[in-house]
Amino acid sequence: MKPANYAAKAILEKYTPSLQGEYSAFAPANIALCKYWGKRDVALNLPVNDSLSVSLKNKGTHTTLKTLPATATDSVILNDLPITPDSPAYQKIVTHIDLFRTVFGPQPFAVKTTNTVPTAAGVASSASGFAALTTALTGIYSLPLTAQELSVLARLGSGSACRSVFNGFVRWYQGSAVDGSDSYAALLPQQWSTLRIGLLTLTHQQKNISSREGMLRTTETSHLYRQWSVQAAEDILQLEQAISQQDFELLGRTAEHNAMSMHATMLSAWPPLCYWISDSIAVLHQVWSLRKEGLDIYVTMDAGPNIKLLFEQQDEKKIRRFFPSAEICCLF
Repeated sequence: MKPANYAAKAILEKYTPSLQGEYSAFAPANIALCKYWGKRDVALNLPVNDSLSVSLKNKGTHTTLKTLPATATDSVILNDLPITPDSPAYQKIVTHIDLFRTVFGPQPFAVKTTNTVPTAAGVASSASGFAALTTALTGIYSLPLTAQELSVLARLGSGSACRSVFNGFVRWYQGSAVDGSDSYAALLPQQWSTLRIGLLTLTHQQKNISSREGMLRTTETSHLYRQWSVQAAEDILQLEQAISQQDFELLGRTAEHNAMSMHATMLSAWPPLCYWISDSIAVLHQVWSLRKEGLDIYVTMDAGPNIKLLFEQQDEKKIRRFFPSAEICCLF
């Protein structure tokens, strides 16, 4: 039995399920302002540092579960296309469902999941995907989980999914317990009505190297990675101060520096790991030029080529003019 089964069992065995015929759930994608990069435990998705994100509210993953007869096998439809049992996506989804079936007994499901952000392209689709799947499983079994328990279970599917069970600013605590029971996300109380994120989807293609593989390569081979957790701890404090004071310059500068530092650890890995494409670099130079000219704009990037623009409401017209393809998200 895998360690994740034990971690899930510790939560789920406290509850008596009442199986429903169907349940639908939505979970937002989240954009990390202080990144999760590197694991202290791969099986349990336990991070080496705290991270902090903001949710995209209306963009993420819709998932519907339906019970099937006992003799059936699981079926999975992803973005309106059936996927076969030999595909990695199918196997990951079924493995996560098995965390519940290990405790509550065999029960086949029909899974339909739709992403409103690009899949596996560095826009946190796995986070919203496993958060939505975990929420749907909780609902179809009628489990009155706490927010902390839901976050822990989502983390077992994809680390940053623990943040996508919330809408707003979210901090994921790395924890120290071997079983991961104290590694969960929590919602911060602050809101920021004028904060905006512009999604620049430069490609819809799936990345060649998964975040999981990229983290492993970086932690094993990058000398720069030794300083990552130190910087992340400092960045968390700066971001929480910026959010509390609604200091946009501090938030943007810290988030961009954090993202560039994460990508620097990847570039210093061996073989070098670069998720950027030529369009990514062109946009970065455009943003830096605009900022030099006085426009308050910053960027963040996850493990992928696509870019997220950070700015405030008063500059939205300018952002639309300079980046007409950006999909602008109001976060609160």
